[in-house]
Amino acid sequence: MKDTLRPGLTRTETYLTSIDMRARQLVADVFSTPSMISLMERTCTELTEPHLGENEQTVGTHVDVRHLAPTKIGQSVTMSVGIIEVRGNKIRYVVSASNDQGITIGEGTHWRAVIDTIKFANG
Repeated sequence: MKDTLRPGLTRTETYLTSIDMRARQLVADVFSTPSMISLMERTCTELTEPHLGENEQTVGTHVDVRHLAPTKIGQSVTMSVGIIEVRGNKIRYVVSASNDQGITIGEGTHWRAVIDTIKFANG
């Protein structure tokens, strides 16, 4: 990890929801919780990546997120993430999601761990 990886870093990304992100168990085409969490994780990864060494990546270790409101497929969602703690190789983020109507649809925290990709691949 580079010394630039520290609390206070933030990133916001907007994504268009698509049919493959729908909650398949429902009749209505709405954005699923797993898809929301996946985009939260993706945004955390994109925030962190420039602050990692050559053979480093992050892996998710804990997700504590509430899905608060529905979003129809075809709407945009905005993920806002920020690093709130760095403890050794572990990073804690605050995460939130809102839809294109400005409604907060999800919020919580997420932990990721920095790994050495060569050691990780060799088990």
